[in-house]
Amino acid sequence: MIEVSNVVKDYGSLRAVDHISFTVNEGEIVGFLGPNGAGKSTTLKMLTDYLSPTSGTITINGKDMKTDSLKIREWIGYLPEHNPLYEDMTPYDYLRFVADIRNISDKVFNQRIVEVIDECGIKEVINQQIGTLSKGYRQRVGLAQAILHDPKVIVMDEPTTGLDPNQILEIRDVIRRLGEKKTVILSSHIMQEVQAVCDRIIIINKGKIIADDKKEVLQSQLAGKTVLSLELMADTPNFYDFRMIDPTLTIFNESNLKGNIWEVVLEYSNKVDLREKIAHFIAEKGWLILGMQKQERSLEKIFHELTKDGYVAPVVDDKTQYIPQDIPAETMEDTNE
Repeated sequence: MIEVSNVVKDYGSLRAVDHISFTVNEGEIVGFLGPNGAGKSTTLKMLTDYLSPTSGTITINGKDMKTDSLKIREWIGYLPEHNPLYEDMTPYDYLRFVADIRNISDKVFNQRIVEVIDECGIKEVINQQIGTLSKGYRQRVGLAQAILHDPKVIVMDEPTTGLDPNQILEIRDVIRRLGEKKTVILSSHIMQEVQAVCDRIIIINKGKIIADDKKEVLQSQLAGKTVLSLELMADTPNFYDFRMIDPTLTIFNESNLKGNIWEVVLEYSNKVDLREKIAHFIAEKGWLILGMQKQERSLEKIFHELTKDGYVAPVVDDKTQYIPQDIPAETMEDTNE
């Protein structure tokens, strides 16, 4: 459906996008994730032909962006980060205006307007002046213009920026419904946003793609290690004996909660499940298990690890970058993007 091959975008001496390659299949909802300034918006603008690449190729549905630009634009709906609305218009007048720009016939418009109003949930405000609408409803109107011409691909840049929690949930529901019928690409620097609605995640940092896979695979592969928290009852224990169980096992932390009650955090490769061996080992020692909890490293922590200063994506060849298999277990404090 969409193929991006070795694309570069320079702004003078600044390289915003640096030889990226990826494909998006029909019907996928793909999240384009990265910190501010990573190259997300620039990439989306090239996908919509708002900007031209400095080098490389972009094809959509077999058509080359350089030679079939007008045809490709017919297939794309675009919601930019700063939603361009005319505040003195009503949503109906605005969508009528967009239909005229796109040369949509009256017959098609009359059919699509009913479908779009329902899909985006703007029936209650369709005749209300846009300037009086909440940010959530304005985003819905922006989505309505993006899908009015029934595009094959919908591109959204930071679709929930500035929304309150309730509005974010509403927009997410709209995106999920659209994803049942369309190919959707959306950018965000908010991990929870992408994780909530996307099937697949592409992470970009400093203009380079550093990870690309389904979110479940990404979480499993990037986490690298399983963290197991134990609460034990034991008298004068030597927890370092745990290391005899498996070469990959290390003691991440141990603390005395009170008396003979201890908390021990173990870490080992996620390629093995050591819980049964650990339970047998504890029984042999005569200790009592009060609790055992497997902890998953969140995608948010993985994202921070990948995009922190000093991390460089290893390159296999000119086009392909691989996902690191063993990310350190240390986590970073959350930072404001």
